[in-house]
Amino acid sequence: MTSWVLVMPIAVPFLAAVAAFLWRANPAGRMISLGGSVLTLMASIALMVAVLDEGVIAAQMSNWDAPFGITLVADYLSAVMVVITAITGLATAIYAMGEIPEATERLGFHALFQTLIAGVTGAFLTGDLFNLYVWFEVMLIASFSLLVIGGGKERLDAGIKYVALNLVSTLIFLSGIGLLYGITGTLNLADMREGVANAENQGLVTVIAMMFMVGFGVKAAVFPLFFWLPASYHTPYFAISAVFAGLLTKVGVYALMRMFTLVFVGDVGFTHEILIWVSLLTMFTGVIGAAAQTDFRKILSFHIISQIGYMTLGLALFTPLALMGGVFYLVHHIIVKANLFFVAGLAKQYAGHTDLDRIGGLYKSAPLLAALFIIPAFSLAGFPPLSGFWAKYLIVKAALEIDAWFVAFVSLLVGLLTIYSMTKIWGLAFWKPHPDGIDPTPDRAPPQVTRAMLTPIAGLAAMTIIIGFFPEPFVQFAETAATQLLDPTAYVDAVLGGTP
Repeated sequence: MTSWVLVMPIAVPFLAAVAAFLWRANPAGRMISLGGSVLTLMASIALMVAVLDEGVIAAQMSNWDAPFGITLVADYLSAVMVVITAITGLATAIYAMGEIPEATERLGFHALFQTLIAGVTGAFLTGDLFNLYVWFEVMLIASFSLLVIGGGKERLDAGIKYVALNLVSTLIFLSGIGLLYGITGTLNLADMREGVANAENQGLVTVIAMMFMVGFGVKAAVFPLFFWLPASYHTPYFAISAVFAGLLTKVGVYALMRMFTLVFVGDVGFTHEILIWVSLLTMFTGVIGAAAQTDFRKILSFHIISQIGYMTLGLALFTPLALMGGVFYLVHHIIVKANLFFVAGLAKQYAGHTDLDRIGGLYKSAPLLAALFIIPAFSLAGFPPLSGFWAKYLIVKAALEIDAWFVAFVSLLVGLLTIYSMTKIWGLAFWKPHPDGIDPTPDRAPPQVTRAMLTPIAGLAAMTIIIGFFPEPFVQFAETAATQLLDPTAYVDAVLGGTP
């Protein structure tokens, strides 16, 4: 039964992808994608229930015992990432029904989208380092195809930059896997923990750790490896931008959290000190880049980079409270960032453009959209009592607990600059009159299109409010997840059965 609980969140989107591809030339394809997203969410909730009941669960595929076979494993962090992936997938499937044209659907959009969700979910559940690489490649193929689908010079240019940098990351990652296997003789993450701890050449282990930091850092878009992200995320359909913004970089953050709490813990003073400076520079350069932009999606793209710094900072500080804040921030940001890209897409439906200098008047013509923008925007900036406030509060408090005053100062400064960017969007897109003296209207799209696109925006905004006004259960969950990361004994025992 445990095997099925772990397999189904991966299997369902793959099956939906096959069915959606077979019916891609038929309107049934979008309904298959929507139904698959609903079933994936149900399977993810079943996994979460199992984890809440049992703590850490693991299964060995085809009855090959660990560490020799393929292991799927879920702890609190894995389970919540699978659930939030399914929620984002369902929201995107609904939004896409209003945005994606039939011509693009016939090219296989829904099949690629479901494959991407399966790849992301597999990366969160794998207990094997080589299979993490496999899931990264599934994500890369699907995301590149989604990035360039529909053609166009801008999309192809962005796709080439995106795939080139990610292939470099993959080469570094694979090289690190090979060296790590040479030292430990295993690819199973739980078994690798003891192998790394007992390695004779700890200096080489630290070098390998830095290779993984670079490899995963490219995928997470940390400083100075982030330049592929703002060059690509503003080019595809908004539904694609939203799922990319919500999920793809978070897989890189998750991989960093997993490897640098489970495997690379022998030289924390060196590796995590580097992570602190990388995180601070990521936060600052991202928010400065956002402040310099005037395009709705480019501002949001740079803010992805900025907010990634908060998540890796939780790992870098390496205290229970800091890791708790990192986990909480991870979940909060997926919801908020995907929602802001949804809002940007609907704003374009109304105003016809995303350049803030060329649009305006949305507050008057689309008051509901304006209200729905305020919720994720203020949450991203850290306004109380929305979810972003609690996420930033935990990180800043963790820094102050260990007298990291400069870290706390930069965190607060970046929060203030984030407020500037969000208020700039509000002032230029929503509040000021349209520069051409016209009122934006939704006449460019049928009413059913705007309703389909408003539904996930409202749903994710409601989640942001719920987390913000009732944070205690979510904070407690993040605390347990952080405890499991800092003390992975239950993880190792679940995978290896207590016998390394």
